Amino acid sequence: MGQDVPQPDLILTRTELDGCNEIRLGAGCACYFTSRTPGKESVNEDSLALIGVDSSRGVVALADGFGGQPAGDQASALAARAVASTVREAIKSGAELREAIMDSFERANDAVMALGVGAASTLAVVEIDGERVRAYHAGDSEIITVGQRGKLKQQTVAHSPVGYAYESGVINEAEAMAHDERHLVSNVVGDPEMRIEIGPPLILARRDTLILASDGLTDNLHTGELAELIRKGPLLAAAKNVAAEVKNRMKDPAGDHPSKPDDSTFIIFRRAE
Repeated sequence: MGQDVPQPDLILTRTELDGCNEIRLGAGCACYFTSRTPGKESVNEDSLALIGVDSSRGVVALADGFGGQPAGDQASALAARAVASTVREAIKSGAELREAIMDSFERANDAVMALGVGAASTLAVVEIDGERVRAYHAGDSEIITVGQRGKLKQQTVAHSPVGYAYESGVINEAEAMAHDERHLVSNVVGDPEMRIEIGPPLILARRDTLILASDGLTDNLHTGELAELIRKGPLLAAAKNVAAEVKNRMKDPAGDHPSKPDDSTFIIFRRAE
C-alpha cells in the first residue's frame, strides 16, 4: 500500500456524457457524470478530475464555472487541471497530499485571475486516504457524505449569503432553494480574496457514500432526496438514478419540486467492499 504504480488521471472539461461511468480509485470506486443544461447550445461549463495515487489514496475534484461571467468553461477547466497537475507533482516528490491540494487552489486562483476577463469557478476537492477522507472547497459546489441508512455525516456549507443563512437556521432548505439570491456566491476561484475551507478528517464506513455535486444537482434535489438516491444499491446504479432524476427535474417545471436547468456534474465515491 502506498508503493503502487500511480493510477492514471481522468480530467473532463467541456464534456457531455450520455451516461455514468465507474472507475476504481484509491481504496474504493468512483462514479462520475457531467452534462450541459438540457437544450443548451454552448459548452458545459463544469469540469471534473479524478487522480489515482495508489491502491489506498486518490483525489477527486469538481469545478463549476460561473455561467453569468465570461469564460466560465475556461475557469473550471483551469481549476480541475491545477488540482491534477499539483497532486501529480506531489506524488512524484513524495510531498503530502494535503499541502498539494491547498497549493492547487492557489494555482487555480492565479490561473483564473490571469485570464483577465472576470472569470470565476467553484472548486470542491476530496482527499481519499484509505478509509479517511477530507473535504476542501471554495464556492457553492457541495460535498456530502451519507451513511447506509441515510444519516447525513457531512455537508459543506455553500459560500453564499443564502448558504450562510441556511446554515445559521435563519431560513430552511425549501426557502434557500427558492431564494432569489441563491445564485450569488461570495467565495470563488478567480478572486484575490479567495479562501480555502478545509473540513475535518472523516472516517468512511464500508457503506458510506460521498458525493461532490455542482449546483445543477443541489438546486434540483433536496439534500434528503439526494441522500436517499445515493445511499442504496450498487454505486453505478445509484449514480444513474441521480443523473436520471436531475434530468427529469430540469425538464419538468410543473409539480411540487424544484426545476432549475443548469449544467450538472457529480462524482460519487464509496470504499471497496
